[in-house]
Amino acid sequence: MTINDQPSASHEQAAPEPATAPARPVALITGVGRSIGIGAGIARQLAASGWDIAFTYWTPYDRRMEWGAEDGAATSIARELAEAGARTAAIEADLTGPDAPIRIFDEAEQRLGPVTALILSHAESVDSGLLDTTVEAFDRHFAVNTRASWLLIREYGLRFRGEPGSKPGEPGAGRGTGRIVALTSDHTVGNLPYGASKGALDRITLAAAHELAHLGVTANVVNPGPVDTGWMNDELRDALTQGTPLGRLGTPQDTAHLVDFLCSPQGQWVNGQLLKSNGGAAP
Repeated sequence: MTINDQPSASHEQAAPEPATAPARPVALITGVGRSIGIGAGIARQLAASGWDIAFTYWTPYDRRMEWGAEDGAATSIARELAEAGARTAAIEADLTGPDAPIRIFDEAEQRLGPVTALILSHAESVDSGLLDTTVEAFDRHFAVNTRASWLLIREYGLRFRGEPGSKPGEPGAGRGTGRIVALTSDHTVGNLPYGASKGALDRITLAAAHELAHLGVTANVVNPGPVDTGWMNDELRDALTQGTPLGRLGTPQDTAHLVDFLCSPQGQWVNGQLLKSNGGAAP
């Protein structure tokens, strides 16, 4: 109907107010430094599911690894997420510093608002075994994989302002909205500091399922199994493929679909679990 077609004043009705789009919840995802990584896959999936995304990355880590740094990765990932409708905040952060979690949450909240879901996808991972791991490497693995994860979970718990859960039988029971998902690994042989620090991360995350329950927060650990994000050689790739019943390696999308479910209302009943999403691969 054009303006000239409007009914006379005596029959006019007030136009309804335009519907306000519901606010998108905010997910904070660590370890989104490369476009082919698991963290980036999770970010894309959550953005497509209606989340705004704050993510962290640390270029110096990628630069000293075999695969090298991906120039402009944070910018290109943020652009992809924006094309999916998400507001984004890319935050470069060195997680070896104990003050990094506070700064990360400060920036995420200032730019996007309160964080509803915390996804821990970062990792320090340098192969070494019982006899050749240095004290420096051991401490760095635990600083990044364990201490930083604990401090991020603690900061999340201190700041979480989502809809609280209720005890069974009370009004609103089961309406908690908070989510914590941490990515882990069962690799230990020849990879001592990585496996040990990830094992400690598991315990911290599972404790959060109980200690943060009063906030309406669920916490789970996901083991994505063998996912080739550029770190495998041909021999390892072939061996892992043959050892997986489904005859293929995992993809970032496989992990992202599970994380997406855990962060959804439908995934709320899954809590305090260590979930293997690995195609049946033997440890």
